[in-house]
Amino acid sequence: MHPSRAPSPIRNALAAPRFRRLFIANTISRWGDTFNAVALVILVFRLTGSGIKVAGTVAFEIVPVILLGFVAGYVVDRFHRTQVMVAADLGRAAIAFGLAFAHGQLWFIYAAAFGFSSLSVFFNPAASSVIPALVEEDDVVGANSALWSAAVISQIVLAPLAGALVAFAGPGPAFAINGASFVMSAVLLTRLKIPRPAEVPRTSWHQVTEGLRVVRASRFLSVLTGVQAIAALSAGATSALLVVLAEDHLRVGPTHFGFLLAAIGIGAAAGPLLLQRLTREVRTPLFLFGPYLLRGTVDLGLAASSSFVFAVPLLGAYGIGTSTGMIAYNSALQRNVADSVRGRIFAFYDVVWQSSRLLSIGIGGFLADQLGITVVYALGGALLLCA
Repeated sequence: MHPSRAPSPIRNALAAPRFRRLFIANTISRWGDTFNAVALVILVFRLTGSGIKVAGTVAFEIVPVILLGFVAGYVVDRFHRTQVMVAADLGRAAIAFGLAFAHGQLWFIYAAAFGFSSLSVFFNPAASSVIPALVEEDDVVGANSALWSAAVISQIVLAPLAGALVAFAGPGPAFAINGASFVMSAVLLTRLKIPRPAEVPRTSWHQVTEGLRVVRASRFLSVLTGVQAIAALSAGATSALLVVLAEDHLRVGPTHFGFLLAAIGIGAAAGPLLLQRLTREVRTPLFLFGPYLLRGTVDLGLAASSSFVFAVPLLGAYGIGTSTGMIAYNSALQRNVADSVRGRIFAFYDVVWQSSRLLSIGIGGFLADQLGITVVYALGGALLLCA
């Protein structure tokens, strides 16, 4: 068969009925996530006017990963992963509906962010771990590309609408949309049939921390750990404080902030299409680590220019780096790690990433308030180049 007529990896993955169900559920919940993300950062910045308070919101999303990550990985490997995902979705729906009606106090917003993240700690490694059971091995990259493409297309379409909705109707409706999306996702996932995970011994600290031992025994996984930690030291602050960059450096409001998020989404949508044209083998330094070079260059450009027009294509390039890097990372782990410990490995990397991200946000929020947001982006770009 001529290469140009070869079946699309994304199309192959979506042809699998069980993966298609996961894909639809994930896409619907991503719609709600987009409204929630835009509303949350705008709300906190309007309530406080402080970059460090905005960073505090993200910090409350990170702490549960550090506290619960290893336990969540064990739960994902020991219990039925579909049940774990459904329970997490229903819990997040309850929090979202509560936030829709009570969002005037900063402490409640922080508590909601903490609750969302606590449940996502269980949902995310479960969803990542089931993919190899839903598609053929050659379609793992296509499956990850499909999930990322749907997520970022949702961002492209909905982020500007979310910004406009918050500007004209306030954040309440955006949070309600998020709650409804979690309910719909849970309904779809209740009928997702997957094999039960391999038998895992009952809870012991040895079993909970098994992922750490697996990583230490693998040179590839150890190197990936170091790179992820350095990259998170950059991305934590720059992603959390994008709203501050928009309002203080680029001098734009909520609607334009939505367009900045959409620019990232456009680039991230292009990333999977580019990746599937180039290769199905993503376990190479070019595809695993090259995206950090691209993103670092973008951060330096954002620090150097206050032009909104210039920032839009730069953030598009950032989106390409984000999606291609994440697809390569997820696919490499799914192919290199045994199913019996896959949940714990994904949870371990979540802990590594979020621990470094928390440190980054704390330092970045302080620097943004004391020295300005451009210093944060300049330092973030330098760290990504090092990674």
